[in-house]
Amino acid sequence: MSMLALGLLFGVVTLIIMFSGAPIAFALGSVALIFMYGFMPASALDTVTQNVYEEMASITLLSIPLFILKGAAIGRSRAGQDLYAAIHVWLNKLPGGLGIANVFACALFAAMAGSSPATCSAIGSSGIPEMRKRGYSPGFAAGIIAAGGTLGILLPPSITMILYAVAAEQSLGRLFLAGIGPGVLLVGLFALWAVINYRREYRRAQAAYTARGVPSALLNHDQFTLREKVEMLPRVLPFVVLLIGVMVALYGGFATPSETAGLGAVLALVLIAIVYRVWRPRDVAPILTATLKESTMLMFIIGMSLLFSYVMSYLHISQEAANWIVGMQLSKWLLLAMVLLLVIVLGFFLPPVSIILMLAPIILPPLKAAGFDLIWFGVLMTIVMETGLIHPPVGLNIFVIKNIAPDIPLRDIIWGVMPFVGMMFLAVLLICVFPGIATGLPDAIMGALPGTGH
Repeated sequence: MSMLALGLLFGVVTLIIMFSGAPIAFALGSVALIFMYGFMPASALDTVTQNVYEEMASITLLSIPLFILKGAAIGRSRAGQDLYAAIHVWLNKLPGGLGIANVFACALFAAMAGSSPATCSAIGSSGIPEMRKRGYSPGFAAGIIAAGGTLGILLPPSITMILYAVAAEQSLGRLFLAGIGPGVLLVGLFALWAVINYRREYRRAQAAYTARGVPSALLNHDQFTLREKVEMLPRVLPFVVLLIGVMVALYGGFATPSETAGLGAVLALVLIAIVYRVWRPRDVAPILTATLKESTMLMFIIGMSLLFSYVMSYLHISQEAANWIVGMQLSKWLLLAMVLLLVIVLGFFLPPVSIILMLAPIILPPLKAAGFDLIWFGVLMTIVMETGLIHPPVGLNIFVIKNIAPDIPLRDIIWGVMPFVGMMFLAVLLICVFPGIATGLPDAIMGALPGTGH
């Protein structure tokens, strides 16, 4: 069988099994086993366990369950509600301050928990009812929380970035730093849209009140005294200390990423024990159970994805696909556009974990040959995958929001997230034009990489 026919057969079988509704881990593992049986030596099947173990025997991957434990500890306490309430009190005087508070709360919570669904659930359970009570449209309230939740895979610690660092063989610390600038950019764009949308909805509410006497809670403004604002600070201070402590340990060179993950998990458990009195076995058990379930599911997907990639590499499918892309002699920016378009399409059906581990062997060699910095590209790819969390048909965050606010029509949620999808693509364009947004901070702290031009 020719390499072209083998590659096409591999792709078709993968699509058939995935669209059959099989869980992603089983789908990828099944494709790998089928092609090992049909096209590799019989002895290859005897080494499946060994291959999966060797592929997963990375000290970097050890940090994933620990970061999940940290996120579960924070996510299953009242940290999200307290964080949101404190920021709301301080930003309420700004136009669209409630929307901005939701964006900031999502960003800070994402940086502590490292999970997009957890961020949506924790902040959305308080933020969406609060925004609707104050007159914001249901679609905007749902959209801003869904979009804010996507920051969980961009701002460190990001499990998605951990997997990219492993797949691309890049520095995890540098990649984490590279995500901060674009993360701040997205927070700024989301906050700007919150202000613009508030002014638009405020004008509509004012016009409706003037013309028909229809009152709107959007026209009312809460007032908080300085004392009330100061009293809210202790609610958020411990978690800011946790965030700063983890960042200093990682970027100050005091701990490796895995050690930092362990430190973060322990500090999170200590904080919720002190602040929220979550220390009894019956209180801690749900946290450990959730961590075990999510870690097992994620590691199983990672293991099967790595086996899938190993089979592609053994059969030279990934190498030939990469050589074919290079042989097309596309301009570097057209190549980048095609790769990102492929990521968008795969985002319709697959989660970021699978996209990274499936595509990395194929797309990274041509991108490196074209002169792109793989750290910089990792940030771009992450932002593009963020859009997959809030656009149909998968849109994981959309369904998390629908679960939190079942009375908001799915159509309103989808229309509510569309402006944020546009802002993510604007951020991608800005980072392409000004790469220092992503590379500036890691270069300043860790030094410029040789041969990258920055």
